[in-house]
Amino acid sequence: MARTRQGDNADTAARILDVAERLVQNRGFNGFSYADVASELGITKASLHYHFAGKAELGQALIERYAGRFAEALHEIDGRGGDARTKLDAYAALYADVLREKRMCLCGMLAADYDTLPKPMRDAVIGFFDDNEVWLTRVLAQGQEEGSLRLGGSASEAAQAIIGGLEGALLVARPYGDMARFEAAATRLLTGLASTAPAEPASASGAS
Repeated sequence: MARTRQGDNADTAARILDVAERLVQNRGFNGFSYADVASELGITKASLHYHFAGKAELGQALIERYAGRFAEALHEIDGRGGDARTKLDAYAALYADVLREKRMCLCGMLAADYDTLPKPMRDAVIGFFDDNEVWLTRVLAQGQEEGSLRLGGSASEAAQAIIGGLEGALLVARPYGDMARFEAAATRLLTGLASTAPAEPASASGAS
C-alpha cells in the first residue's frame, strides 16, 4: 500500500511539472498561477502545495528537470560522435524541436522574467546557460582543432553568441509560427562558423 501511495505521489508530481512547464513555455513564469495548474489537473491547490510548497519551489523543480533532460540530450550528441559542425547542428535541433511543439525554451522564458524570480531560480537559470556554454565551448574547441570551424574570437565568446542567437531566433520565429524562419537563422548562425578550408584528415596529424 505504501509503495502504491508513493507511486501515486510521484505520478501527481510529474503531472504537475508537465502542466507547469507547458504554461511557463507558453506564458512565462508570471503568466500562470497555482489555480491554473490545479484547474487543468482537476486537483485542489492544497494538493499542489503538498508536492511543491510554493511557486518558487515548483519553479526550481522545473528548471532542474529541464536542465537534466537537456544535459542528457547533450550527452547523447557526444555519444553519437561526429565532427563539431555535426554536433552544433544537433544542438540547434534541440531548440527547433521545442519550437515545433509551439513552445519556447523554458530557461529562455524564465530569463525574460529574471528580475522577478526568487534568487534560487535566478541562479538555476544562469547555471543552465553556463552548462550549455561549457559544452559548446568544448565542441567549438574541437572544431578549431580539427579545422572544421573558424572562430573570430575565443570559443567561449562564440558559445555565448550561439546561445544568444538561437534563443533570439526562437523568440522572433514564435509570433510568425514559422519553423523555416528559425531554421534559416540557425543555419546562417552556424554556417558563419564553418571553415572555408577542408578539414585536415585525422590521420595526418599523427603521421609525422
